[in-house]
Amino acid sequence: MTTEAQTDEVRETLARVLAWEDAHVNFESAVGGLPAGLRAHVPPGMPYSVWQLAQHLRLTQRDILEFCVEPEYHERRWPDDYWPDPAIPPEDAEWHACVAAVRSDRDALARLVRDVNRSLTDPVPNGTGQTLLREVLLVIDHSAYHIGQIIVVRKAMGEWGR
Repeated sequence: MTTEAQTDEVRETLARVLAWEDAHVNFESAVGGLPAGLRAHVPPGMPYSVWQLAQHLRLTQRDILEFCVEPEYHERRWPDDYWPDPAIPPEDAEWHACVAAVRSDRDALARLVRDVNRSLTDPVPNGTGQTLLREVLLVIDHSAYHIGQIIVVRKAMGEWGR
């Protein structure tokens, strides 16, 4: 296999792993079918609701996407800009917009990875040495972690695996 073919394979695999379900469920499966009344419910012993985790995923993924592509990127404040107010449950439109935005921004990251005009290993313009490869791996890792938490919260509410 040529180096170019290997690079194409790496790009395609990275793009696919952003949303695949080979080792675990993806985001859409994790949040799908959750009754509206339980989206902001924090079960006993759990630190977060599904809403908080979904919004955190959206906000963080969006931040990383902007970090990679926006010339005028501005760093957000941790943790305030990465977590929703837990006291405010989402309206239906806000919930659906969150789910759609996670998908849309994830697809945008996949397009970046597949773009042969973008280096996977050159530093991103707004960074201090971070690469597109590193940022996409960060999104993959971060998403898998919090999707797992969504499943745990749903299990604690009796809303998973019935």
